[in-house]
Amino acid sequence: MRRLISPGMERLRIGTLGAARITPPALITPARLLPEVAVTAVAARDRKQAEAFAAQHGIPVVHGSYAELIADPDIDAIYNPLPNSLHGPWTLAAVKAGKHVLCEKPFAANAEEARAVADAARRSGLVVMEAMHYRYHRLAQIMVGQLPLIAGPGGIRHIHCTVSFPLSEPDDIRYRYDLAGGAAMDAGCYAVDCIRLLGPGEPEVAAALATEHGPKVDDAMSALLTFPGGATAWLDVSLTQGGRLRADVHVVGARGQMRVRNFVHPYLGFVVTTRTAGRAETISGDPAGAAQTTYLGQLRAFAAAVLRGEPFPTTPEHAVGTMELIDGIYRAAALPLRPAAS
Repeated sequence: MRRLISPGMERLRIGTLGAARITPPALITPARLLPEVAVTAVAARDRKQAEAFAAQHGIPVVHGSYAELIADPDIDAIYNPLPNSLHGPWTLAAVKAGKHVLCEKPFAANAEEARAVADAARRSGLVVMEAMHYRYHRLAQIMVGQLPLIAGPGGIRHIHCTVSFPLSEPDDIRYRYDLAGGAAMDAGCYAVDCIRLLGPGEPEVAAALATEHGPKVDDAMSALLTFPGGATAWLDVSLTQGGRLRADVHVVGARGQMRVRNFVHPYLGFVVTTRTAGRAETISGDPAGAAQTTYLGQLRAFAAAVLRGEPFPTTPEHAVGTMELIDGIYRAAALPLRPAAS
């Protein structure tokens, strides 16, 4: 059973670790739209950077270290947007300090570390949520709702998922092996999660092929997954210099097929096209404002889980399954698993 902050508590006070670029859209902007959430503290290794971030975003308290913020008795929960290798250690530290955690994806550096976090979360009774934000937009329910139309008695037969992230700098930290970087980690976690959402059961890794950006780090990865009933899935993920964000999925069933454009950031616009027996249906969503982002839905669900014990899909146990598949992809591609922070 998840533990509430305290009886009658109506506002969730969140502290953020670091001053990451993702923090304003993922936390600060949606928090302003939710009366039951307040971002009340920030910490960074460079205190001046934390002070500048706090001044820019109206955050009242600045801490000079992550440990100080986690120990703050006036903080109920932690947002962890640190580099991939620091997700596990600082989430574990927050749980040990009795804080709920919204942790950016990927949930940990590898499956072993993810299991350690999941075990700690389960023992604590605290809410620990992986920030797989697309799951908190209506598009996720639309995609799942279309599956029976294309499956029929023969079921789902194949899924092809493509996710490509454009990066502005060739030395972006997502290319660093010591920070648990790589295409399969940052773009691949979305593809793996989407395949798990839409597929007929839990898949296994059959084969994988990487294009290396440098030693041990992939800037592109392709992988073949198989499901227990014989269905297959293929993912192509990459980190690119220039280009545009791409996040598409194509699902083939016995009765028809579904194509989805932009499942990762559907609030920027999405298209779902379903074809069955000569019949085509299109569902689209135009670009929406801040009131309809995936991040708002995610933060609302996090607050509801903490304050009222409501269930949510991106649990630590679910994140372990994703990390197990990512580890399997790296093994199949003959690349080492991502290291936990030393």
